[in-house]
Amino acid sequence: MPRKTWRAALAAYASPSTLVLLLLGFAAGMPYMLVFSTLSVWLREAGVARETIGYASLIGLAYAFKWVWSPLLDQWRLPVLARLGRRRSWLVLAQTLVIVGLIGMSFCDPQKHLSWLIAIAVMVAFASATQDIAVDAYRLEIAEDNSQAALAASYMAGYRVAALLATAGALFFAEAFGSTGYAYLHKAWAGTYLLFGVLMVPALITTLLMREPAVPLRTQLSAGRYTFTHQLVSVFVLIILLVSVPAMFTQLYNTDFAAVLFNGESVLDLLLTDRAFLRAILYIILTALCLSAMGRRGLAPVLTPVNDFVVRYRWQALLLLGLIATYRMSDTVMGVMANVFYIDQGFTKDQIASVSKVFGLIMTLAGAGFGGLLIVRFGILPILFIGGVASAATNLLFLMLADMGPNIQMLVVTISLDNFSSGMATSAFVAYLSSLTNLKFSATQYALLSSIMLLLPRLIGGYSGVMVEKFGYHNFFLITAVLGVPTLLLIALHWHQENRRGRLEALGASQETQ
Repeated sequence: MPRKTWRAALAAYASPSTLVLLLLGFAAGMPYMLVFSTLSVWLREAGVARETIGYASLIGLAYAFKWVWSPLLDQWRLPVLARLGRRRSWLVLAQTLVIVGLIGMSFCDPQKHLSWLIAIAVMVAFASATQDIAVDAYRLEIAEDNSQAALAASYMAGYRVAALLATAGALFFAEAFGSTGYAYLHKAWAGTYLLFGVLMVPALITTLLMREPAVPLRTQLSAGRYTFTHQLVSVFVLIILLVSVPAMFTQLYNTDFAAVLFNGESVLDLLLTDRAFLRAILYIILTALCLSAMGRRGLAPVLTPVNDFVVRYRWQALLLLGLIATYRMSDTVMGVMANVFYIDQGFTKDQIASVSKVFGLIMTLAGAGFGGLLIVRFGILPILFIGGVASAATNLLFLMLADMGPNIQMLVVTISLDNFSSGMATSAFVAYLSSLTNLKFSATQYALLSSIMLLLPRLIGGYSGVMVEKFGYHNFFLITAVLGVPTLLLIALHWHQENRRGRLEALGASQETQ
């Protein structure tokens, strides 16, 4: 991609689309925190048991599996609202459900209507996740690849500000309205959630006023060649498959096969006496039925976008998926233990809040904006590589901080550079994922790729506490820095291949002109 001037790079932030993404990012950041983080505080203040609050946190799974129903946004037109366009119609539906849901939650006192509160929160979570899918697809379709970083930075700015407002701000509002840890008042929390429902209205107005992406009708029609019933069956089958396969292996693990191998019991005895084995058989049957449905093209609406990605990139798809799966590994695994580390180092809650939350937010937004500027100026892959280096290298600052104790100056330096590099890397990575998607399946492919981005880091991050206990913070931060090396090798290989392909295309073009 040819380099642009600094003036042209800055112009990327002056487009109306940047303001639209800022407002849509704000709308995306609020409901996630209100049904996940802030809701847990509300429930605890109302006296709900910790176990129940833990189960309620599973609402967040809606965001992890949003790729399952994302094909509906590519392939099905909503009745009545379809006149707004493929993207705006889904955004209007999702944002309306979020507004109605937040207002509905405000009327539910968890001391009296806990089940209703959780049910409405689940609806808000699914509507919010659907909004995320539609916003990502809209962003992909309104601008070229080199402008995606600027749009992503604007989206991130709105998202982070809304997330801060929906967490710290929500607690402040609830406290100001009269509910405290010592004197719970439902009206205070009702007023807070009602306020946030009203704050979603500007995003709905923005959706109604903004332009629909100019995607060719032929491209849209080629994506939507499955009936609504076929798509719903596809989603239903995939959900069952995602549940039944892990459950099958879990029940097989709990089955007492030793009784058959060493105690002389028959398989029939095992079936009659071991409930784990019986459940395993049922899950095996469900899995077989799902696989049979796949054979009859039951999952075609979901698998077609995946197959399109593999066909377009062929063997390079493995390299790209490896790069995507490992790019955020270093900072994500480290981030799981970050707040625990601050406490263990002896920093106060006020210091953590002011430096890591407020000041850290400012540095993240600055890094995202600077990253978007650099990408427009120099291209995606160079900044993707620099962001990967910076994200891994800043973990070494945490290593130094671990050896210095509660040094507030070092904490400021560490948080500043870490959040700045994280913002820059995120802008580059969003632009990179955007460049890989096909506009025919933009909602599905981006939702799937972004889910792959978080899968491996989240799994390894689950063992971060074990690593700290075994190796200590010094070696833990060293390990997380080293986790960034494989990504850098994959980016370098991909960059080399892209440069080689560019030279071959230039050589072929020059030979044709001769």
